[in-house]
Amino acid sequence: MLRLPPFRYHRPVTVSEAVALHLECETGQYVAGGTDLIPNMKHGLFEPPDLISLRRVQELRGVERRNGELRVGAGETLASIATDPLVLEHAPALAAAAGQVAGPQLRNAGTLGGNLCLDTRCTYYNQTRFWREALGFCLKKDGSVCHVTKVGKKCVAAHSADTPPVLMSLDATVELTGPDGSRELPVADLFVTDGIWNSRREPSEVLCAVRIPVRPDRRQGYAKLRQRKSIDFPLLTVAVAADMAGDVVTSVRGVVTALGARPRVLSGWDELAQGRRLDADLIEALAARAHEQCRPLENMIVDVDWRRAMVPVYVRKALAQLVR
Repeated sequence: MLRLPPFRYHRPVTVSEAVALHLECETGQYVAGGTDLIPNMKHGLFEPPDLISLRRVQELRGVERRNGELRVGAGETLASIATDPLVLEHAPALAAAAGQVAGPQLRNAGTLGGNLCLDTRCTYYNQTRFWREALGFCLKKDGSVCHVTKVGKKCVAAHSADTPPVLMSLDATVELTGPDGSRELPVADLFVTDGIWNSRREPSEVLCAVRIPVRPDRRQGYAKLRQRKSIDFPLLTVAVAADMAGDVVTSVRGVVTALGARPRVLSGWDELAQGRRLDADLIEALAARAHEQCRPLENMIVDVDWRRAMVPVYVRKALAQLVR
């Protein structure tokens, strides 16, 4: 049986109280639903002496439309986001992504903020301490060598969260609060390429909310590849969004994740699509461009060539959702 290490559990009721506790504890960690952090603690990947729960912080809850934006509290559960009427109306791809995370038990506990802050994953990292010690610890935890690349000092553990690529495609912004006050950051700028800590969020900052511009002429799509249609982390996710003038594309964005340490915006799509009708020929051209750019690494147990072959397949699936 895998057991949790000892820790102190704190239950603040405001964001400011949570931030103050983090400064006091220094090496503590925030926890919301705990669906990722708690299993990682059992594997010995994290052993924080203090856990600061965000479940009672009402400031992190709520979904509302105001000032031309949809604001979603980071403490909202994935289950509630998947069925929320405002999210379904203005950000259906986000509802789809939230509704495909893990299984219903985990969606009822896991939160939007937790999904945005999800730790990266790798075949050589997400194992018990016994397993990792037998192989030799990896660069991300206790070791000095990346078992995937064999060289370099950057971790290539995969970003495996479902909602960030959708939020990036929709030009969303996150609200962060820390010891130095509050700030905003586009979700597209939130992530970096090092899987050890792949976020520009400081450890002491609380991710409070996500804001999504409401654009009636924007169409959205989302597709996810995984070994089973429940529970499993993604092997690939594709999020697409297109601004349309009737049936003509004025702008289109595609974002993929689960291939590297951060989500990737696919380049060159606007050059291919602007001024064209979203038809089968354009979808095929965009899928081919995605296939050229995406080269998965051996950071998951599934064959990399097959994962790469699935990129255009799932890009087509996501883009097909935009056709009306």
